[in-house]
Amino acid sequence: MTERMIPTKNPKALIAYYSAVFSIVPCFTPLLGPAAIILGILGLQECKKNPILPGRGHAITGIVLGGIMTFLVFGVILFAIVASMNQPNRG
Repeated sequence: MTERMIPTKNPKALIAYYSAVFSIVPCFTPLLGPAAIILGILGLQECKKNPILPGRGHAITGIVLGGIMTFLVFGVILFAIVASMNQPNRG
């Protein structure tokens, strides 16, 4: 039963899940958000190759949460760049 809750046989899905969860911390998001997306996709591919392999939920969570956090952090970075470019010149 524990194997169904923690997919140790599908490490890509498991690492995608943990990467996505830790990507909520803003300083880790630029690195862990994209990693969660990539590992989540690879984990889903493993589940499709072997349908009895656990980890589908962890992989999907990694993709969705990693995507949301990546989109948010790069949106904030883009907003900061555009805002700094629109500052009036003082000098």
